[in-house]
Order: sequence, then structure tokens, then C-alpha cells
Amino acid sequence: MAATTKTSGKQPQHPLDDLIRKDRIPHIWCPGCGIGTVFSSCLTAIKGTGFDLSKFVMVSGIGCSGRAAGYFKFDSFHTTHGRAVPFATGMKLANPDLNLVVFSGDGDLFAIGGNHFIHAARRNMDMTVICVNNLNYGMTGGQAAATTPYKAKTTTTPSGNHEAPFNLPFLAYAAGATYVARWTMLHTRDLTESIKTAFLRKGFSFIEVLSPCPVNYGRRNRQKPMDTLRIYQEKSIIKNGANPAEADMDFEKGIVLGNFIDLERATHAEKYDRICRSG
Repeated sequence: MAATTKTSGKQPQHPLDDLIRKDRIPHIWCPGCGIGTVFSSCLTAIKGTGFDLSKFVMVSGIGCSGRAAGYFKFDSFHTTHGRAVPFATGMKLANPDLNLVVFSGDGDLFAIGGNHFIHAARRNMDMTVICVNNLNYGMTGGQAAATTPYKAKTTTTPSGNHEAPFNLPFLAYAAGATYVARWTMLHTRDLTESIKTAFLRKGFSFIEVLSPCPVNYGRRNRQKPMDTLRIYQEKSIIKNGANPAEADMDFEKGIVLGNFIDLERATHAEKYDRICRSG
């Protein structure tokens, strides 16, 4: 997270102190985990919008990333497994003035929560979904997930994963998302700007963020935290505007990053007002 600033005669203040529940610090994330960095980028982007912070709501599900909602000082909801998106959908329908961010992990959003994600994107619900992808079920023991790379080792694939992983940006775009991006937690400036862009626009925005899981995924695949960051640095290929269908993650050929999709389409609320209220 960003460096603290010192004031004469007072305790050092962190630039994001006003957005954090300091009584819950230190956080539970493991040393070497990247979730804290992604969380910091998200909070910095929230500040950068200039929006009324009392109308910001963070919703998360179950998993390592899902604990972020507990550290957010304003309205936040730590929901049941896989249900962060429908919880956020209900809030948006009840109060269209809310700025909603769903902050959760790949297992929560795309395994048990996959169907909810697809239909929220199809409806173009006005919200931002940030998926911290650590390539496994990090909190429950390191099992294979829908995003685990081919041949990667997990507790449930000790000989290597034989299944193809989801291409999350392509899935989001195909389902109807109007803003789609992918970054790593190492690309913090690009990530922060991408999140801010998502907040400032209407429609369903999706950002995938690759993040290390040194205790489970990293240990079983012989990757120390710095090894993972080196992969992010050396294997990343930034292609803004790339076709999400060509954004498969291949750690041998390269990881395609960038802001892929940014288009305009009527939101769910706008279509509802146009058809149902005027009908």
C-alpha cells in the first residue's frame, strides 16, 4: 500500500486511513499475497473519482479476496459464497444512485457464482466487478479452480491440472460486459486507472487482476513470491484494445494485459425505464 505521511507531533497517517477500518488491521492476508495491493488500488481509484463516498458500497463473497469488504470503512457487505453479484444487483435496483463495486475472487465469482455473473453482464447492470485471480481456492486449501492453468499443480490436481481454464475477459465480453480489462497486481498504476475508469462509466464493468498465492498455488508450483512477480514482469504483453478471445493466459507464450473493451450500451435501469415505466 502507499507510503505513510508524517505530521509533526502526531502518529503517521496513511493516505487511505479514511477508507479503512483501522481497528481491523492487521489484515489476515498471507505474506506475499497480492490482494492488499489490489485493495489499495481499488481504494485509491474510489478517492480519485471525487464521488460522494457515502454512496459507495463494496460487496464481496467468500474467499481470501472476499475479506476485503470487512476492511472498507463505508457501507460494505460480506455475502454468502458466490452471491456477491446478486446482492449488489438487489442494492442497485433498490437504490440506483449507489456506486457499487464487487470485490471478490475467481472461485467465488466464476465457480459457484458463475451463473450470477453471466446474467448481471447480460443485463448490463451498472456496477464494477473486480476479480482477484490467484488461480486456485486459496482460502480452503489450494484446490483447483475454474481458472487454474493447464498442468498446474493443486491439492486436487497433484499431477497437474488436465482441464482448460476460463478466459475470464472473453467470458465477460461474451456475456455482455461493456468494459473489460485485465492487469496484474504488479501493474498498480495501470490497474488503478482502469478501476477509476470503470467507476466513472455506466454499465457492467469487469476487471481481472492476477495476484500471487504463495502459500498454496505458489508452493505447489515451486514459485516464491518474487518468482511470480518476475513472471508478471517478463511474460506480460500489454495490448490495449485486444480481442478478449485472444487473451488466453499462457505463461509460456505470454500473458495478455490491457483495457480490452469499452463500449456503450443501455444499462438495465435505462432499459427498464424505457420499456416498463413508459409501457
